[in-house]
Amino acid sequence: MTADEAPILDHGVIAELRESTGDDEDFVRELVEAYVGEAAGYLDAMTAAAAAADPAAMVRPAHTLKSASATMGAMRLSAICRGLEEAGRDGRTEGLAGDVAAAQATWTETLEALAAAGLTG
Repeated sequence: MTADEAPILDHGVIAELRESTGDDEDFVRELVEAYVGEAAGYLDAMTAAAAAADPAAMVRPAHTLKSASATMGAMRLSAICRGLEEAGRDGRTEGLAGDVAAAQATWTETLEALAAAGLTG
């Protein structure tokens, strides 16, 4: 599945998250809020890495945001971050800025989807 084919928010993952917490909606919201709070820093680090044409600096924030996004059901952002992580590991700089811009745009869509699902705010 490509990033474009991945859902912005996979409601099945959200359901599994709820189930794993014993349907503790407050705890699920706390987890989502922590994710939202930390993601901006990872996106900033990825933006800086792309601007500096430093693929090695892309690896850690892209990997962390990839994993956290998958856990929260943000599958499209996770897929984009997977590509950024791979580019960083391969030392590729071509297209990094565009891919980071796609991650930023997808982040905005992810925030909207989380709000629509009643998980933020």
